[in-house]
Amino acid sequence: MKILSQREIIMEYFKRHPNRNIKHPEIVDWATAEYEKRTGKKFRDPDREIRKLSQEGQLIKISKGIYRYDPKVVKRRDLEDFTPVQKSQILKRDGYKCVICGRGPKDGVELQVDHIKPKDLGGRATIANGQTLCAMHNFRKKNYGQTETGKKMFIRLYDEAKSVGDKEVMKFCEDVLKVYERDNINGHIVWKH
Repeated sequence: MKILSQREIIMEYFKRHPNRNIKHPEIVDWATAEYEKRTGKKFRDPDREIRKLSQEGQLIKISKGIYRYDPKVVKRRDLEDFTPVQKSQILKRDGYKCVICGRGPKDGVELQVDHIKPKDLGGRATIANGQTLCAMHNFRKKNYGQTETGKKMFIRLYDEAKSVGDKEVMKFCEDVLKVYERDNINGHIVWKH
């Protein structure tokens, strides 16, 4: 008798409900109960398995805590990664420099080719979706994605305050956004002031 894996139980549920956006609590509750019923064991860390399945291209992350299985879009990892030719074209297009800080090999900085729209959010391995980042900015992008959301939020708040003439909120947003600029955080998000 084949031992059922936690990953298989999660995918079983998604395959039963193709092309439907499934919220995190729904899949977690079902998978933990079903796994225990079938194996007599506790399901450890279903969140990690769901994230892995998304990162591997088996599930599509729609937004935070919402995933979908689309049999037509199940991605193969070898099709998601940039080919050596694509990497070379992206590096050349970007002048062999990080698009955020402008540093490159001449500065002793390692360069990496990055997906602008991440793979786990459906980003494709295309030249247009590629950018050159130094190792530090690529690390920041992967691990500090919330800073992008924050910067965009302050830009929207600034624009809204400007539209109604709220100078106090405009000044507050300017101060915060100047910190983003001073420290070169999320320089690819342009604040027009």
